[in-house]
Formats: sequence, structure tokens, C-alpha cells
Amino acid sequence: MAQRTRARRPKVLAIVQAGGKGSRMDVLTRERAKPALPYAGQFQLVDFALSSLAHSGVADVWLSVQYLATSLHKHVASGRPWDLDRTRGGLQWLPPQEGSGAASQDGFSEGNGDDLYRNLDAIRDFGADVVLVLSADSVYSLDLRDVIDQHLDGGSSCTIVTKDVTRSQAVAKGVVTLGPGQRVTRFDYKPDDPATTTIAAEIFAYDPTSLTETLEAIRAERVNDAEGDDSGVGDFGEHLIPRLVAGGDVHAFELPGYWRDLGTPSEYVAAHRDLLAGRVDVFDDPAWPMLTRWPELPCAMVRRGATVDGSVVSAGCDVAGTVVRSVLGPGVRVAKGALVEDSIVFAETTVEAQAEVRAAIIDSRCVVARGARVGETPPGTRIGEDRLVLVGRDSGIGRGAVVAPGARLEPGTHA
Repeated sequence: MAQRTRARRPKVLAIVQAGGKGSRMDVLTRERAKPALPYAGQFQLVDFALSSLAHSGVADVWLSVQYLATSLHKHVASGRPWDLDRTRGGLQWLPPQEGSGAASQDGFSEGNGDDLYRNLDAIRDFGADVVLVLSADSVYSLDLRDVIDQHLDGGSSCTIVTKDVTRSQAVAKGVVTLGPGQRVTRFDYKPDDPATTTIAAEIFAYDPTSLTETLEAIRAERVNDAEGDDSGVGDFGEHLIPRLVAGGDVHAFELPGYWRDLGTPSEYVAAHRDLLAGRVDVFDDPAWPMLTRWPELPCAMVRRGATVDGSVVSAGCDVAGTVVRSVLGPGVRVAKGALVEDSIVFAETTVEAQAEVRAAIIDSRCVVARGARVGETPPGTRIGEDRLVLVGRDSGIGRGAVVAPGARLEPGTHA
């Protein structure tokens, strides 16, 4: 592909894919989209993609939602916190539609590659120089102008933002093998035996022509094998990226700083432990703040005699008990004599006197009644899925009740 020269600012379209069910998060995503999950108390996962776009000067942002879109509406609204509430451009919601897309398909997308295909006509009509595609499941901060510049200067069909991770993390991701000049020579999607530990951080810059032609070619080849309204395109790692890599014009951009995908409850806890240990740098730059819709609550109150050790306490919290290595969301109440340890507690939840919460994620608007015991201190430093308690929103743990390690309580449970 010939190298481009830029005499003007490139026209950029960003598509934030905030769509899937996030089923691996279990009861925490029964009644919310995964990008609506809180992080660090007062933020939501969707904030990280939107903030990077806002600070990078990307003014045309399409938010593609597939599952429980209303759980994002109040927070994102018209995009005001990210300066995206505009007359021209700004934030545009892409809900599932009947009779939409290049194939006039109905219903929900069958993967993030299929999601792009269903919006192909709109992408083509926009006339962008670069199409950015970002997931909304990760914690990071990135100046996307650097990605765009490298992408255009290199004449790439696709630029994949990459990150080095552990081998156990790589098996669940798209694994990238690099050659000279950061050229991607191989792409393996969720391999059992990854060739490297460099993975796609699910942030991509596409050449629009390459994107549309490749998606149409995949659709044409696979249409007879697909069922119902499925285009056959699937996830990006199944066909789209491998096809572009085979063309030889895909390059990598290494993401600097912190990045973590919060795909499972244990990864979600690990990301919060990183925060408490000072390993998360995304909030460190005053000139590049993480933007969000802040809760309209008074300052947190830590009562006399309370203990808060190595924890995050959000706005509106009232802590009279003990909080250790934990994150409290907005409006959480921890009564005198109560204990919260190695846990994440979502907004407006109450932990009553003499109750104990250990190694747990407690969703919003729950009550842990007097003397209840939720979870146990894990035997080692890591909290595995088998030890982590998940309590769905609007649940009640009765007086003196015991919730065993590893338990899953559906939303609205009264135990």
C-alpha cells in the first residue's frame, strides 16, 4: 500500500464496541453491560476508551451496544463528560436494528467483526481516513494520535495496539508475532500454546478501504456456511485480522503504561489489587485526567475509631468499621464493628454492624445484615475463582447468614 502524505488533519471515525454479554463476569453482568462495570470506585470501564478518544481529539465516536444498553445510558448519555455532546459529530449510539447493515441482517451481532460488517454502509458513507475500533473492557490510557500517525505514515492496512502479558493471559487473547519494523507476521486467536506473549489489546486502526473490502470478501466466502442472520464474519480474530495479516501490511503499536482486560472476576479483582498496590498509572497525569460522570454525592466520611488501610473510599461513603485492601463504591456504608477485607463493594451497599465481608465482590444496593459472614480470607495471596464470592445487585444477606467461599448469588437473592 502506497505511503500517504498528510496536508490536512486526518478524518477519524472511532467505533467503541460496548456490546457483548460479558458472560464470564457471571452475576455481575446479568443486569448490566460489561462496560458499565465500575472500576476504582467511581469510574466505569467505558470511561477509559472514551477518555483516550477525547484527549486525542477524536470528535466522531460511535458507541456500538448489543446487550442491556440502558445500563450505559445514564452514565454516557450524550457524551458530555468527554465533550462529545455536539451538533456536528460527537457521540452516536449504534443499537441493534432490524433491516440494518450491508446484509440487511436482523438482531444482534455475532461477534465484534460481524458488528463492523453490520455497520459497513455507515462506515463507508462517513468517508474516514482512519477507522479506530476499541473495546470497552480494559483499563488503560493511550494517546491515539500516536497510533494514527504511525498508521498513516506506514501505509498500514491495520495497526494493532499490542501489550506484553503473561502466558496464562495470552491464551485468551489474539496473540501477535512480529517481524522487522513492527510488521505483524502471524496472528493466533486464543491459542492453546501461544507462540509469544504479545497480544492485541483490542484497539485497532484500520484503513477504511482495506477494512470494507476484506469484510465484504469474508462475507461473500462464508455466507453459505452462516446460519440465520449471521454474516459469518464472527470475531475480528477469526477471519478479519488473519486475512489482513496475510496481506502483509499490518503493523503493531506497543501500548505504553498500564493495560489490563477485566474479562473474568479474578482479573477484575487483580486489576483492583494493582490499583491498591500503585501499579495503575492511568490516573497519574493531571493534564490527561480520566473523564467520567461523577456521582452527585457529598464527600466520604471516615468516622472516629474507624480503620481504613490500603483502600479506596469513594464519594458519599460512610465508614465507621474496618476496611482493609478493599475498594468501596459511591455511597457505601460500613457500620461500626463491621469488616470489609480484600473485597470490592459497589455503590449504595450497606455492611451492617458485626458483619464480615472477605474476598468478595458485592454488587450495588445490597445489604449484608448484622453478624453475617460473606467469604473467607484466602489461604494465599491470590484470590482464585473458586474462593471469590460474587453477590448480584439488590441482594440481601440475612442476619447471621454465612455465604461460603466461591458462592454466586444471583441479583435479588435473599439469603
